[in-house]
Order: sequence, then structure tokens, then C-alpha cells
Amino acid sequence: MKALKKIALAVMVAASLGAVSSTAFAESDPGRIVYSPTTAIEMTAGKVQVALDALIAGSDTETVAKLIKEASDATKEINASDSVFRASTKANNMIKAARNHVKEGANQQAEQELRNAHQAVLDLKKIL
Repeated sequence: MKALKKIALAVMVAASLGAVSSTAFAESDPGRIVYSPTTAIEMTAGKVQVALDALIAGSDTETVAKLIKEASDATKEINASDSVFRASTKANNMIKAARNHVKEGANQQAEQELRNAHQAVLDLKKIL
């Protein structure tokens, strides 16, 4: 019985040593494009600018809100260090505030929030 326990223990230790970390082979979701941090920042800044341009041009509320939502979703692609994550979260909060202002009809505040968010997103490059 003691020999069986020792053999079982040896097999378990060998199996644990032979196990490969699943994170080492982790892939992104099928069909998902993974962007470099710089590319993701530029993409997000571009989407914020498109939303700002639409707001200034006087597009309807639903269209501007949709463009702002796309910019907000684009911030999720920015994947770098913790400091970049904190700064991108602050920028995303500005984008969300702009969307709320647009829905309330406060376009001046929304425009200012989008300008601040655009600058905050561009400033992320300095943190990299």
C-alpha cells in the first residue's frame, strides 16, 4: 500500500511538472483583431474626432451618440501597462459623459468633453 501511495504521488508530481500553462498558449477570440497599443490609441483618437466632427456639423443626436459609443468601445482595445489603463479609463469616462450630454441635448458640454477626451487619448502615447 505504501508503495502504491509513493507511485501515485510520483505520477502526480510528474504530471504537474509536465503540465503546460494554458496562458502561454492563449489566443485572442476567433475573429478578433488585436491591435498594438499605439495603433489602438490612434484608432480611438480618430473615432473621437469623427464623433466630434459630427457633433460640430450638427448631425442628429442618435448618430452622434452612436459614434461616441463606437469611440468608447474602441478604448477597450488599448492594452498596455496599468498606468495606461488608468489614463484610458479616465478618457473613456469623458467619452461616456459626452454621450450623456448629447442624449440630454447639451451639445456645448458634449463638445467640450469630446475635446478633452480626444486630448486625453492622444496623451496616452506619452505614457507608453
